[in-house]
Amino acid sequence: MQSSRLVFLLVLLTFAKTALAQQATASAPQATALLQQALSALTGGQPLNDVTLSGTARRIAGSDDESGTAVLKGLAAGASRVDLSLSSGQHSEIRNLSTALPAGSWSGPDAIAHRIADHNLMLIDPAWFFPLFPISRGLTAGYAATYIGQETRNGKAVQHIAIAETSGVPSPSGSPSLAHLSHMDFFLDAATLLPAAATFNIHPDNDAGRDFPIEVQFSDYRNVNGVQIPFHVQKFLNNGLILDLQFSSAAVNTGLSPTEFAVSAQQIGGGK
Repeated sequence: MQSSRLVFLLVLLTFAKTALAQQATASAPQATALLQQALSALTGGQPLNDVTLSGTARRIAGSDDESGTAVLKGLAAGASRVDLSLSSGQHSEIRNLSTALPAGSWSGPDAIAHRIADHNLMLIDPAWFFPLFPISRGLTAGYAATYIGQETRNGKAVQHIAIAETSGVPSPSGSPSLAHLSHMDFFLDAATLLPAAATFNIHPDNDAGRDFPIEVQFSDYRNVNGVQIPFHVQKFLNNGLILDLQFSSAAVNTGLSPTEFAVSAQQIGGGK
């Protein structure tokens, strides 16, 4: 199990490195310009290294519907942590792409760590709840942005842009491409260019080729030390609400330690 996992991951990493060495990102100029404007609207031009968001959470999973508190953290280097304290107990998830081998784990009230499948770690950036980081990463070498057009989404006029990691090497037969696994769509408010929503796919642990659509909606933007942060974030799976986050406080550039996003060797090695 561990051996096949490492082979799969190393193949994907090889694709990414080859792409960086052999080709430049082929982003559409209009898409790049809109993403740069969105990033400027979000940051005001200042660098951002980390973010911590705290507030309330409502989690819906089948017949379970529970509420509690939430603390979400993200690093610009490519790591995120979600900690929910709910009526059923503690729920945590860590995703870390900043290490030599990407790793992730999740745990429920029993505190038993479960490894996140490699193909579910290939998104542009693990901080799905904080659009600034994936947009920023999407503007760097190795990623391609495509302008889809202006449309209406959730009753708002938006600019639709798709971002994916590029690769000049074909995927193994029967395996989804790196571009497919990393693909994210962003919907920027046509007036402010602040992200109104983002969509991507997750996949079963044993089937990278099967897609389950995720949509994240961002609203209630507030200025925190010059940074525009969405204080209301909702996550949908197959159009059904699964997580509703309402933040009451946000902090940026506090110097979060990378150790907060560490995944243990046991989790990397296949903790169930």
